[in-house]
Amino acid sequence: MNDHRSNDPLHGITLEMQVNALVAHYGWARLSKLININCFKNDPSVKSSLKFLRRTPWARAEVEALYLDSLNDMANKPDDAAPNPWTLGKSG
Repeated sequence: MNDHRSNDPLHGITLEMQVNALVAHYGWARLSKLININCFKNDPSVKSSLKFLRRTPWARAEVEALYLDSLNDMANKPDDAAPNPWTLGKSG
């Protein structure tokens, strides 16, 4: 039987999950220093950031790159502090 797993490390991880995981790991202030975009600096919110990132390919690429680079750091946090990208961003 064929195994159809994707080799893409971002397969199944939405942009919202990535932003939520990065904010949980770094916080808005540090995130705005790591990725110099106004939606992380001026009155940041996940909603406004997603709106900008979906329209701006270069910024989205930077977020994806930072997310991938940060996966090891996030995995090495204690279990109670590690963000779960599958549950972040889901309401209720």
